[in-house]
Amino acid sequence: MGTGIRAEVRVDPGETCLVAQAAARAEAHSRSIRRSVNDSDTDRTTVEFILEGGDPADDVDAELPERVAPVFDYGATTVYRYTREAGVRCPCDCVETYDCPIADRHTREGSVFLTFHAPDVETLQGLVTDLRESFPEVDIQRLLRSEGVRDDHDLVFVDRAKLTARQREALQRAHDLGYFDHPKRANAGDVAAAMGICRATFSEHLAAAQSKVLDALLVD
Repeated sequence: MGTGIRAEVRVDPGETCLVAQAAARAEAHSRSIRRSVNDSDTDRTTVEFILEGGDPADDVDAELPERVAPVFDYGATTVYRYTREAGVRCPCDCVETYDCPIADRHTREGSVFLTFHAPDVETLQGLVTDLRESFPEVDIQRLLRSEGVRDDHDLVFVDRAKLTARQREALQRAHDLGYFDHPKRANAGDVAAAMGICRATFSEHLAAAQSKVLDALLVD
């Protein structure tokens, strides 16, 4: 029986993904993203995808750094294609570097959504860390443990998007400065000073953040 983890992540690809750029500029969403490499020119990658809804292709083409050409259309659905340098590392490349084929990929509102299967927690942790070091923003949307796993280790999904920017900063600063260590290396006043806020405000942010995290960890 399988022992892997199914992960669904949202990635802000920055300037590395023309599919996300095209969809965002056309106010459309993309799906059925496919890539291929010609054996005679392995330095180039051809990307093909479907855009549904949005503005005509010409409005998108004019603003993109490389041409995204329509190759087939039917109704409001259009198939586009472009070629890019194979060395440009995108979120898909990052995931596949860990030998995790992508089961589904699409874009929405400038973000890339990827679904893949990691063989174990260690691989997943390394992959997500790599994504977060390489791209502006990464959020784990969903994690599912294979039913073949019969140990006592539970995967818990904590939706970081539920925390405000200040709540996340309060948690991160408190962790970095040793507020949670035993014995503590920093008190609430130290962390508040590092954030440039008063102690009471820091305590409010931290309490709200901890409450949201615990809600996820302690759910039945």
